[in-house]
Amino acid sequence: MNPKTPPLGWNTWNTFGEKINEQLILQSVDKFVELGLKDAGYEYVVIDDCWSMRERDPKTNEIVPDPVKFPRGMKFVADYVHRKGLKFGMYSCAGTRTCADYPGSYDHEFLDARTFARWGVDFLKYDYCDMPFSGQAEFYYRRMGQALRTCGRDILFSACNWGSEDVWRWIRTTGAGMYRSTGDIFDAFESTKSIAVSQMPKFDTSAPYCFNDMDMLTVGMYKKGNVAHGNAATQTFDEYKVQFGAWCVWGSPLMLGCDIRSMDKETLALVTNKELLKINQDPLALQPYMPETCWPNKEEPRVAARLLEGKDLALMFVNFGENDAWGRFHLERVGLPYQSGMKLKMRDVFTKKISYSGRDTVPYHIPAHTCQVYRCTPVNA
Repeated sequence: MNPKTPPLGWNTWNTFGEKINEQLILQSVDKFVELGLKDAGYEYVVIDDCWSMRERDPKTNEIVPDPVKFPRGMKFVADYVHRKGLKFGMYSCAGTRTCADYPGSYDHEFLDARTFARWGVDFLKYDYCDMPFSGQAEFYYRRMGQALRTCGRDILFSACNWGSEDVWRWIRTTGAGMYRSTGDIFDAFESTKSIAVSQMPKFDTSAPYCFNDMDMLTVGMYKKGNVAHGNAATQTFDEYKVQFGAWCVWGSPLMLGCDIRSMDKETLALVTNKELLKINQDPLALQPYMPETCWPNKEEPRVAARLLEGKDLALMFVNFGENDAWGRFHLERVGLPYQSGMKLKMRDVFTKKISYSGRDTVPYHIPAHTCQVYRCTPVNA
């Protein structure tokens, strides 16, 4: 069953890359539950690339877990995850080899899908490296989509072709429950900005049962791990708030990428923020929109809005620029003209403070690389 709201979970790649093993996964699963991530709604524990042997079994042709990294096999890991009340995810690739040069699923889709089902896999991230032919992504993804649909187990299909070949035009035909339309994320604010801004023209490409995935979060990594970005400055907590806020308001799946075993209290409080998660998981799953066009040659700040269940809406003011920004946002941009006789009751999702707009505008001041997110209710002025 494809998801009605964006999937939530944790993936090994951003921090660990190829440095994965059974002990790491079991420890992370235990910590996942201990920290309350499961209670907050996160449910998938996903092992990314580099989990297998370099070649398939010559007799069965199956992909084989690396016996050094996973001595008791993947079914043991899946069973452990399931006993904790979580779901187990794995990785493969549409090409002949994965992005890290392990066996891909090209021309083995049905065999691999049955293998994953036998192990107890609930989620498959499916990459797009080392393709024999270009320009045919939709056919390869449909092939694995059919394999998963007939494998005998409900496995969420997470398509990851980085937005190539206009993926948003055909991805729903594959049965995928989520898909990537961006390049890979790095632990740098410029990467957060680039991905968030790139999605603004694509808000209409995400909806229930097939969500646009903005890639795994780097929140809380602080340049410790596999996707630390060269000479880029270590991200600040405010910059991580921008990333998590945008992923929530934009309606992206939320896949944590930090080492949750050493997650600090500040990061934990952010990624379990009930009001942000409630926006991300709003049952209507309506698309956000940019109600106010930025001035020419002045890209900051940006205002995003999203209608929520009932009569509420979310408003996010975000400054990706290098200087403080001041201004006024006109309520008419979200359908509340002065003549409506209404204003907004605004609850800050970070501070929990209540404020009220004017009858026509919301004044704002947003320092560089920060954001403000509000859950708003129209009330009589």
